[in-house]
Amino acid sequence: MNILVCIKRVPDIAGSVTLDNAGTGIDESGLGHTMSSHEECAVELAIQTAAQAGGTVTVLTLGPAEAVEQLRAAVAVGANDGILVEAADPSVFAPEDIAQVIGDVIRDRAEAGQTFDLVLTGDDAADTGDFQVGIRLAYDLGYPVLTNIQTISVGGAAGGGGERGSGRIEARGIGPVGTEIFSLDLPAVVAVHEGGVDPRYPSITGRMKAKKAQVVEYDAPVPGMGSPRLRLELPEVKASSVTILGEGPEAAPALVDVLEEIGVIRP
Repeated sequence: MNILVCIKRVPDIAGSVTLDNAGTGIDESGLGHTMSSHEECAVELAIQTAAQAGGTVTVLTLGPAEAVEQLRAAVAVGANDGILVEAADPSVFAPEDIAQVIGDVIRDRAEAGQTFDLVLTGDDAADTGDFQVGIRLAYDLGYPVLTNIQTISVGGAAGGGGERGSGRIEARGIGPVGTEIFSLDLPAVVAVHEGGVDPRYPSITGRMKAKKAQVVEYDAPVPGMGSPRLRLELPEVKASSVTILGEGPEAAPALVDVLEEIGVIRP
């Protein structure tokens, strides 16, 4: 089973968030970069699934030349190779554009002899939160799609006549009333939500392998739709307060009152 994981280079935000001068993106000056947490889990799921089924894992990103760092980070933990669609400013691409670019690359790789049975994306990216690329990509490819998935396992032969011809997976995610379980014929697109697996850390051997890994490069086309984003707004910062109940034993009655108020104990 050959698996493609679509990842995105995003700012590594550990503190406060500020916007750029245009107000349409995050000010990345002085920030490091990583991949979104959903996509880290997607990479881990891909590695586990490929190991179970005897396949390969390719990672793809649309971004600046520096995004090769995120591709090599994925290779360092177990992916086989990478695809970089170079775009100096990926923020001008709408989710529909990104899905179209990925679909075109998948078709191009198929013509070159590299086909993918399963395509994984994150549910959304940490910087834009669009929640669209996986679904739009499945529509472009004519594949079935699942979202909000946390675990994947290989599940026997394909059903429904088998013309899709790549097997079947069982996928699990958290729904409104509990765990949801799906059986899905391949090829397919699955959008992964964090929490089902723990991403692994790269080994020294993995880091050395990543430096030599093959990365196929494409030039991104001119986006057809363009980003529909007009502006971003930071949420209002809510003031917090601290109430000191007292010191030592004298604080015990006030503490009991608070516990009764929040329902931890009954009067």
